[in-house]
Amino acid sequence: MTEPGPRPRVLVADPIADEGITLLKQEAEVDVRTGLSAGELREALAGYEALVVRSEAKVTADALANAGRLQIVARAGTGVDNVDLEAATERGIVVVNAPRGNTIAAAEHAFALLVALARHIPRADRSLRGGEWRRREFMGAELRGHTLGLVGFGPIGSEMARRALAFEMNVVAHDPFVPVERVRALGAQPVELDRLYAESDFISVHTPLTASTQGMIAREQFAAMKDGVRLVNAARGGIIDENDLLEAVRSGKVAGAALDVFTSEPPGEHPLFEEERIIVTPHLAGSTVEAQERIAVDIAEQVLDVLAGRPPRYPVNAPLVPPETLEVVGPYIAVAELLGTVATQLLSGQLTTIDLSFFGEIAEHDVTPLKAFAIRGLLRPISEQNVNLVNATSIAEARGWTIDERLRASHEEFHNLIELRVGSSEAQVTVSGTASHSRPTIVRINDLDIDIVPDPNGFLLVCENEDRPGMIGSLGTLLGSRDINISAMRVGRSSPRGQALMVLMVDDEPDADALDLIAAVEGIATARLVRL
Repeated sequence: MTEPGPRPRVLVADPIADEGITLLKQEAEVDVRTGLSAGELREALAGYEALVVRSEAKVTADALANAGRLQIVARAGTGVDNVDLEAATERGIVVVNAPRGNTIAAAEHAFALLVALARHIPRADRSLRGGEWRRREFMGAELRGHTLGLVGFGPIGSEMARRALAFEMNVVAHDPFVPVERVRALGAQPVELDRLYAESDFISVHTPLTASTQGMIAREQFAAMKDGVRLVNAARGGIIDENDLLEAVRSGKVAGAALDVFTSEPPGEHPLFEEERIIVTPHLAGSTVEAQERIAVDIAEQVLDVLAGRPPRYPVNAPLVPPETLEVVGPYIAVAELLGTVATQLLSGQLTTIDLSFFGEIAEHDVTPLKAFAIRGLLRPISEQNVNLVNATSIAEARGWTIDERLRASHEEFHNLIELRVGSSEAQVTVSGTASHSRPTIVRINDLDIDIVPDPNGFLLVCENEDRPGMIGSLGTLLGSRDINISAMRVGRSSPRGQALMVLMVDDEPDADALDLIAAVEGIATARLVRL
């Protein structure tokens, strides 16, 4: 009988709940060594198969270079900014996190802030402690019968809806990336943002911070809201413009706000703190005993799974692709991601269907990496969620997306081609691409030939227009007047004087006013900005 081998060793470099430590010790040797310097962590990693961190320990490429035995880095929490994902992936080290561990805690904290706003609890507490008895001044509002607008309906937003409905509130929600059927199934009503702002008595934000959500609630949005609306943000700082919020509260347009997150954390001295109608907490949404226990157990289970050769529940980075597959499909991974990034920003309405067609030699190989990176591209403009080979399909399924895949042996024009068609209840968009001299190239949008190599640091301006004299000049003059530099341009058309598509690569991001001016040019039907 073979003697059992040595137990794997796990280094816990940041504090986690005891429940996680206990679970790890059942199958591994565990050392808890917190507060290590960068040099100490690098030296220590040479002797461990697994590393557990929260946000304090920095897992750099230098530290991983000395981690010859390391199989997994487990982040006890959601964000992985303190882990060098590229370096980990290069070394075949799995990185996992625990994104669902604090869902209930975050929803409960957001709802607690909502109740505190409605009943002036912090202000009344301070007043009474100051020797005052001012009952009339702190007249509150019942939640029952009032409308709660949820900006974002992911795991936390949907839990927020459950709690609001239990309080007999009316719930409306906007999330273009969650099927309306799911929103309705939970008892909420899916609406567009303008209606949400106009009808809501309370608004709670539950969306990730992305380029499109940065500052999405600002002066213009406040003006569209009900007088006396109350706002809660326990999601991410920066989604609500803090200066515009302060102005809206002081003017009386917004009756009050409750913030758990800030653009800069810790925020230091801030004018928001001077306004007593704004409740503030120091990013406490996930800070409960139960959440930390749940996260610790989740992480411990994933560590033990990986050490035993089982797939983890929440992988963050992609596993290695077999060399023979990578040799053929590797140059097209960036193409697939580019097509997704472009398609999701050109589509009107909520994405529901994805059709992927692969032509040529790539269709003879496992296209799973290409499929995963197309999904990654679709999500990148609208979500902070990490997408890789392991979790891409499950993420798409969780969003209610249906994915059809077609493999074609050849294409009449290209040696290899990827065609991505996405659909919503309102429209369909098709974007096709290939690799030209190893550079991702868009060759067709819908039925029109384009052939443009996007600059990954630039922006695409995509305009549907009539094919007639002066269109290119009008657009170029307008952009020049706004000091927006054009680096490349392509025009595709169905026929002379028919429908056309102008695609411009610009170095500078056009603002909303510029896009409105472009859309107002006679002959231009639509103008969309694509952030690459």
